[in-house]
Amino acid sequence: MTATSAPAAARPRPATRRRPGLATARLLCLELRHNAMMWTLPVAIALFWFITYRKAVAMPPLWELRATSLQPGALVDFALPVVGASAWMGAREGRRHTTDLVTTTAQQRWARLLVTWAATTCWAVMGYLACVAVLYGVTAQQATWGGPLWWPVAVAGAGLAALSALGFAAGELIPSRFTAPLAAVASFFVLALSTQPIDGGQSYWQVSPIVTGPWDLAHNPGAATFYPYLPDLSIAQVVFLGGLTVAVLGAVALRGATGGRRLRWPAASITAAVITAAGLVVSGTAVVLTGTGRMDAHGMIVIPALHDAANDRPLRYTPACSRTAIPVCLNPAYASYLPVTVGALAPLITEVAGLPGAPVRISQAAATYRQEQGNSVAISLTGPSLSGRPPVFHFLLPDQFAGSPMTAGQTAAAVRSGAGVGIVASFIGGGTRLSQAQEVVMAALMTAARIPVESLGPQILATGNSQPGQGRFVRCVASAVSRAAAANCRPPQARPMFAVGSPATKALQRFSALSAAARRGWLAGHLAALRAGRITLAQLP
Repeated sequence: MTATSAPAAARPRPATRRRPGLATARLLCLELRHNAMMWTLPVAIALFWFITYRKAVAMPPLWELRATSLQPGALVDFALPVVGASAWMGAREGRRHTTDLVTTTAQQRWARLLVTWAATTCWAVMGYLACVAVLYGVTAQQATWGGPLWWPVAVAGAGLAALSALGFAAGELIPSRFTAPLAAVASFFVLALSTQPIDGGQSYWQVSPIVTGPWDLAHNPGAATFYPYLPDLSIAQVVFLGGLTVAVLGAVALRGATGGRRLRWPAASITAAVITAAGLVVSGTAVVLTGTGRMDAHGMIVIPALHDAANDRPLRYTPACSRTAIPVCLNPAYASYLPVTVGALAPLITEVAGLPGAPVRISQAAATYRQEQGNSVAISLTGPSLSGRPPVFHFLLPDQFAGSPMTAGQTAAAVRSGAGVGIVASFIGGGTRLSQAQEVVMAALMTAARIPVESLGPQILATGNSQPGQGRFVRCVASAVSRAAAANCRPPQARPMFAVGSPATKALQRFSALSAAARRGWLAGHLAALRAGRITLAQLP
């Protein structure tokens, strides 16, 4: 072999620079493909649809109502699958006895654990966001005013990350087959019972992620409609959940950075300890801030250190009004209630429209909330019911009060017995002690307007004590066309004002027998005297 034919010596290939980010991304992709959360995600979505979604879409299409039902519902629905899958993945190395085998790899153990947790959380958050997209998409098509609220979405997302971290830490600490189911059940009960210690408007326990506002009000359709949604409590909850997640992951990293009794990665251990302590401090600060919160007059939680005074100004909106003789105007968020409200008040509007002193508009107003002793909350109208010149009557829709949403029929009945009675009372006199002539005119107008006379309560009796069956008796007497027919009406045991043959009963029969035009004509000429109490029973037509 000659020198010219000898093969050239191969040059050593330069060592490729290690890219930790690329290696971590590859490990994350691998964990995403082999993660237990991928298989439990359909269970979580099914629970969300069956428990939260169907309940939410059955509520009125109000953004605040749908958002505040989404936050606790999604957390409770996803809690068992997320915590169970996270605990199962956290216990994987210990359960399979592969800890010593993977220790020899170049990747540090705490880094592998955090990547596994991240993959589990990614699956949980992706499924949750898909559920949010469906619910908010349906609400966007149904809502008549307003826009989506994102703070409740952020709280639930941060809650899922915290639940995933807690489950993962439990699995890594106790690598057993029983850890996953026990941790899942425990998380469910902790969430469900976290609201039990709440007492009154101020409580540190309101930092629980399933609390969306004053716990005494539950789902409150009247909030965040006339005034902006206050994110104070949501901010404190996100800070608490973020700090809790960091603290738990820091503890997992601290455990992963230590090899039993002998430290393998001293710098990593110190960093993990500092991160754990910082997370605990942040969470504790959020709890302290939550304890300073109070319920404001608009039914939301105000935390002074996190509050923005700009949110105290009322929202501007163009009301949705009917084209009736007396317009009925509602907040545009309640536009779907307008046909029911107008239908409930239409007979009364026909009776009083155009008369002197009658309201020129019937307008929905904001509610005022006041914390009472314990967990009770008083809800009342903001300002007087009748104000302005010409007068405008203000009222609250039944769904502005805390409680379960009403059906259309229930809403109409509540509007008649609430706003209807208020309009008649303010129109006739409005005082707490009415004359007999005023009570007769009120009973006749309410009967003609199909308003339950039971709504008058003590005003219907001269003695001031409402008796069982009195409303049915008044309706029977008012609709009777003769004395013989009125004799068939059964009065209650106590002798009421409208007893058979009494002067009030005769006056009620006479006034109810008038045509609508005749009643309007008499009221137009005598309303001032009637309101002043100068009309007697004998002077009624």
